[in-house]
Amino acid sequence: MPAAASGLVKHSFTLAGHRTSVALEAAFWAVLAGLAAAQQRPLSALVAEVDAARAPGQPLASALRVHALTQGR
Repeated sequence: MPAAASGLVKHSFTLAGHRTSVALEAAFWAVLAGLAAAQQRPLSALVAEVDAARAPGQPLASALRVHALTQGR
């Protein structure tokens, strides 16, 4: 099923020198963008921080959702 049909929105980032795409629901992107704006930094910097801190084997999309839920309150 295409990402748009499932309600997912894709964003692309360069992390550790590699281009990657992450698909999340629009509500999660909105929370993450709000967190980045509150810290006066680009969304890509927030994503890179979450990427660097995630547990080995944890998908980036999962780590971003958890970050949005725990930090976006």
